[in-house]
Amino acid sequence: MSSKEEKMKSADEQAALDEEMDENEAAESNRSDDIDDLIEQQQKRINELEEEIQSVKDNHLRKAAEMENFKKRLQRERDQVYQKSREAAIEAFLPVNDDLRRTLEALEKANADKSFVDGVRLVADKFQDVLDRYNVERIDEEGVPFDVDLHDAMLRQPAKDDSIESGTVLQVLESGYRIGDKTLRHAKVIVSE
Repeated sequence: MSSKEEKMKSADEQAALDEEMDENEAAESNRSDDIDDLIEQQQKRINELEEEIQSVKDNHLRKAAEMENFKKRLQRERDQVYQKSREAAIEAFLPVNDDLRRTLEALEKANADKSFVDGVRLVADKFQDVLDRYNVERIDEEGVPFDVDLHDAMLRQPAKDDSIESGTVLQVLESGYRIGDKTLRHAKVIVSE
């Protein structure tokens, strides 16, 4: 083969090699583009899943907070129902306590048999112990200023003593009762003018 033929052959081979390299580079570039597209798609999917996870977390936390608030509200309502039931039960027994006390006073004034008076006193004391256990206080003080939260004025009359100010409780007709700050029954009183 002549040198010219060899050069042509060599040029053809070089061209074939260049063409093959271009094809390889193009394939490499296509593969790189495909990989970049795949990475981009996967990154989008990852972002979507992370947003979904965050949304589920937020929803879960919101539901947990709602449940906790529901439990607290339910406990408050239970406490209120318990308190109202307790107050209603105590209120129902207050007239019985008043009757026991009046009976005891009447028996003492009538000079009844001592053992009979002691028996009634024992029952009255037990009843008072129950009221004390539930922090029920009697409202039966005389000589104190009239308080609409504690007293019901049944009558206004002039005081026998001029030193007593107007609006003072002169006499308690029927005792009142309260638990803490709540008045179960107002005391029925006579108030000075």
